[in-house]
Amino acid sequence: MIGNQPIGFFDSGWGGLSILKTARKTLPHENFIYVADCGFAPYGDRSHDFIVERARKIASFLLETKQAKALVIACNTATAEAIDSLRRQWPQAIIIGVEPAVKAAVALSKNKRIGMISTNRTAQSERYHRLLERFGHNATIFSQGCPGLMECVEAGEFNTPDTRKLLHQYLAPMLEQKIDTLILGCTHYPFLSQAIEGIAGPNVTLYEPSLAVVRHLQNRLADINALKVNGVGEETFYVTGLTDHRKSVACRLWGKTTLFENLEV
Repeated sequence: MIGNQPIGFFDSGWGGLSILKTARKTLPHENFIYVADCGFAPYGDRSHDFIVERARKIASFLLETKQAKALVIACNTATAEAIDSLRRQWPQAIIIGVEPAVKAAVALSKNKRIGMISTNRTAQSERYHRLLERFGHNATIFSQGCPGLMECVEAGEFNTPDTRKLLHQYLAPMLEQKIDTLILGCTHYPFLSQAIEGIAGPNVTLYEPSLAVVRHLQNRLADINALKVNGVGEETFYVTGLTDHRKSVACRLWGKTTLFENLEV
């Protein structure tokens, strides 16, 4: 039965756990396979061709080797660069990506002054600029590529002085522009929420799309009667470039000790 097949997730590292956590709460019966491509991270400053090649290898592992019934690209950068290519290669597969939530943020913002933080690659991507053209015309949106923030999360430095210093550098120009809404345009950034809120203050609302992504996944599976409706769901984690430090950070982010398998693709 297709309902018993797992759902695959992948990210350049551990940021996609922000999506996986929401998926676990929303879809308690499903089995998940998560691939963290730590050995080839970060994606944010990689070339388009490099990201597409990594995405294809991981998608092949999840969709073909592991027979996943759906694939979630739990990474804004990989979505921006590779989702079109993956959908062409696997046209029958359910492939869902993560994009900066421009439409939702514009609806949420009261003064229509919005910030968006992401990797450089996402901020410069054609997909993001299409989102701005489609949904951002009634607002002023300040976009900021943020080299180094993803690495802070991967290092387990969620609210250290160095992390806060880097965040302040990126957020200060937006705050001077009186934004009232901040789009977290990288799946790593929800893990920096406490530090971001400490800098942005109570008048700036943070928006990240994990629930919207998971609801979309749920609806797509329901449409083909592929939801798993009983049993306790399990997670399996695969990592490229697995190290003890990466295991430790992942367990902190996931919230419990778990097992990891090294992956060579």
